[in-house]
Amino acid sequence: MSPSDASLTLYTRQGCHLCEEMEQAVVALQAQQGFSLNIVDIDADSYLLMRYNERVPVLAAGEQELCHYHFNESLVLDYFKQKRHAG
Repeated sequence: MSPSDASLTLYTRQGCHLCEEMEQAVVALQAQQGFSLNIVDIDADSYLLMRYNERVPVLAAGEQELCHYHFNESLVLDYFKQKRHAG
C-alpha cells in the first residue's frame, strides 16, 4: 500500500486554532504523499462530539488514531511505512 492508496480523517471543529494548525500541516504532507484526506466537523455528529469533544484535532486512519492536539509527521510517515510493508 502506498500513501496514495491511504485515506486519513481529520476530526476538527470550527474556531479551534489547534485544528487549523493541524489541517495546514496535514494538507502540506498530503501534497507530498498523495493520500486522501477527509475533514470532519465533530460538532455536526453527536457520536463524534461525545467521542472526541475537547480532544480535537484528531488525525486518524480508520479507527486508529495517529495523533491528536498536535500534528506528528513522523508518526504519520511511520504509519504509511508499516502499511506499505504489511500490504
